Amino acid sequence: MNYINSLPDGWTIYIWLIAGAMIVVAVIFAIRWALHNDQFDEDIKYLVFDEDDKDKMTEAEFAKSRQVLQEQMKKREHFLAIKFKDDKKAHDRT
Repeated sequence: MNYINSLPDGWTIYIWLIAGAMIVVAVIFAIRWALHNDQFDEDIKYLVFDEDDKDKMTEAEFAKSRQVLQEQMKKREHFLAIKFKDDKKAHDRT
């Protein structure tokens, strides 16, 4: 505590600057991760609809929802296949 009292006036601004820089870096990494993981995909809203919602949507919206669902299922199968291969490699090493 004696060390902190011996510091000159205005030293706390440097703590705030370092904390702010760390927050900016964290936000940049978070946005970069989100961009690479399709977190800004506006079509994701169509995944909540199913066949029972057909009467509540226009034909174009319903067709778009089916297309988005199909694309998401392809992505899911792709990532599950990659995960399966990685899990198998890890299992084979043991």
